[in-house]
Amino acid sequence: MDGRPCVRERLARGERVVGTMVFEVFTPGLPAILAAAGLDFVVLDTEHSGVGIDTLKTVLACARGLPLEVYVRVPEKSYAAVATVLDAGARGILVPMLETAEEARALVEWVRYRPEGKRGCAFGMAHDDYRAHDVVAYMAEANRRNLVMGLIETRKGIENVEAIAAVPGLDVLWLGHFDLTNDMGITAQFDHPEFWAAAHKLIAAAGAQGKTLAAADANLAYLEKLARLGFTMLGYGPDIAVLREGLRQGAGKVRAFSG
Repeated sequence: MDGRPCVRERLARGERVVGTMVFEVFTPGLPAILAAAGLDFVVLDTEHSGVGIDTLKTVLACARGLPLEVYVRVPEKSYAAVATVLDAGARGILVPMLETAEEARALVEWVRYRPEGKRGCAFGMAHDDYRAHDVVAYMAEANRRNLVMGLIETRKGIENVEAIAAVPGLDVLWLGHFDLTNDMGITAQFDHPEFWAAAHKLIAAAGAQGKTLAAADANLAYLEKLARLGFTMLGYGPDIAVLREGLRQGAGKVRAFSG
């Protein structure tokens, strides 16, 4: 609401946006560091990290005013999980293991205010910067801005991906490659033809419905391949891998110094 085009609008125009995922480094300075690096978004993970709402609220508060959108991967597909982080200020939701159109419709209802959904009303709080304002106008603005994202990362999700992609208001289909290959019995075999057959089914479904394709990984060759296939929302990371590998490479070069 600061005049900048939101990520949702940019994706609708076909722009590429680049971000990362965070599992460990939930510090107050994180949003400013990521913004200084030129990232467009960050997904804070709560499915695997064990981080709580107080920590999330701190990071979200520190992102206010920065050219960075902060999303949260919730640990489960429930209204309570979604509503809590939205009211804390998250600009979008990523849910794990989205498998049916019914689940996708419920997610949209939890994220969007009426008439597009059924999100509960609580205003003058963190998500609207504690301001008094025209709540009807704010609801429309939040509906325009907030991203609704689902991880397609199971065989059932791939089987139902055409119906999932057809759900109005679902913005992003996120390819969860580790869980998908694990569910397919080919864990981490990202060159396996069955994995790519599933990925292409996801790509076709997204293309048919005008949905954004997203994924994240620290492997740049993998991300480059996805970019060529039409993925426009790409995360470089997670934070642990980027930090570990950056330090490993730098430290190796330092050890090799002469003198």
